[in-house]
Amino acid sequence: MSCALLLAEPEAETGGFLERHLSEDGFEVLRTEDGESALSLAEQVRPDLVLLGGELDVCRRLREGEPGRSWNRDVPVIVLGPKEADAVDRVRAFDRGADDFLARPFMYDELLARIRAVLRRVSPAPQTLIEVGELVIDRSTRCLTVGGELVPLPARQFDLLAKLASRPTHVFPKDELLKDVWGYRSIGRTRTLDSHASRLRRRLAGATDTPYVLNIWGVGYRLMLPGG
Repeated sequence: MSCALLLAEPEAETGGFLERHLSEDGFEVLRTEDGESALSLAEQVRPDLVLLGGELDVCRRLREGEPGRSWNRDVPVIVLGPKEADAVDRVRAFDRGADDFLARPFMYDELLARIRAVLRRVSPAPQTLIEVGELVIDRSTRCLTVGGELVPLPARQFDLLAKLASRPTHVFPKDELLKDVWGYRSIGRTRTLDSHASRLRRRLAGATDTPYVLNIWGVGYRLMLPGG
C-alpha cells in the first residue's frame, strides 16, 4: 500500500519538484500551497506524513486540534525551513510539534531519507499474537482460533478483526478502517466496511456467544469484550 504524503509548500517550483520526485519514489502526494488547505486535506484524507513549508503555525494547529474538526493529531510532520533558518527556527519548529526540520537549500536524497526515517520511527512493529477474550489472532500465520477452535476467515475479514483487536474497546472511525484495511483515501459512499463487518460477525457467531464486532452508530466499530 502506498504512503499518503501531504505536501504544503508555498513555492510553486519547489512544490512541483517535490511532488514529481516523491511520486516517482512511490508516495501518493497530495499537494497544496497554503496552510488552511493543508488542514482541510489533513481532515479529509488523514495522510501518513505532512511535509510542511511556510506557515509554522499549521504544525501547532495540527497538534492541538480545533473544535469541530477531526484529523490525526499525531501525524508526523517534517518542516522545511527558510534559507535564513538558524537554531532558533529549528527550536521553534520542534516546540510546535515538528518531528524533524530541514533548512533550505536541501538535497532531495537527504529529505527522502528523513521522510523514511520518520515513518519507520512512528510505525511500531505490529504485535504478532493478539488475544482478546476467546479470540487468538496470529498475524504471522493469519489464523484465528476461538476457544481453541480454528475459524477460517477471508483476508479482509481477518485484517478487519486484527485491526479492531489491536486496541480492544477503542472505537475506530469508519474512514480510518477503510484507509488502513482497504487502502481507501476517501470514505465516499460505500457499504464495503459494513458488509464485511456483518459477515465477520456471522462467522464469529458460529463459534462463540459473544458478538465481538460492535457497530457504534454513526461513528465506526470496536470489539466488545466478553461480559462488557
